[in-house]
Amino acid sequence: MTNYKEFLQQKEFSIIAQAAADLGVEAYVIGGFVRDKILQRKEPKDLDIVTLGSGIALAKKVAQLLKVKNVAVVKNFGTAQVKYKDVELEFVGARKESYQRNSRKPIVENGSLADDQNRRDFTINALALSLNQANYGELLDPFNGVADLEKGIIRTPLAPDQTFSDDPLRMLRAIRFATQLDFTITDDCLMALADNASRLEII
Repeated sequence: MTNYKEFLQQKEFSIIAQAAADLGVEAYVIGGFVRDKILQRKEPKDLDIVTLGSGIALAKKVAQLLKVKNVAVVKNFGTAQVKYKDVELEFVGARKESYQRNSRKPIVENGSLADDQNRRDFTINALALSLNQANYGELLDPFNGVADLEKGIIRTPLAPDQTFSDDPLRMLRAIRFATQLDFTITDDCLMALADNASRLEII
């Protein structure tokens, strides 16, 4: 397993690790932070933290350790945000999602880390680094997202037709990431974009 402990030098990560250990839960930094660090882009200021437990409870514990008074909680989605200096920490419990045809708002259930990575829009955004003491900094990359970063391609973790139909906003995100990163959208994703274009109406 590849280890990226050197990416986790910010104080926030050691605090999150301590808070998770105190609560007896697992925690991971996932998504854009990991992607941008591997690409050596500008230092990310938004950190997405997923925990195998309550995201709200972990956020409150982290805020306590950082001596931050305000925790913004969205109970419906089990998320919470903590602002510390110029960094925004977003916490969520690992979850799996299902969708109704007429809405891009998911029905959310508790899930595993694998479930949470499955629901991500692209392989390059499903990358996770462990914040757990036993394997701190270990990369979890079930969809070969690092290889896709190296190849410069946009690809979905699950079948692109399902990914884009479930949440059509992901189609716009595919185009945005391809433009921002100068990446290529895979042929099957391009086909799914065309096939699901009418789904943009529900956004």
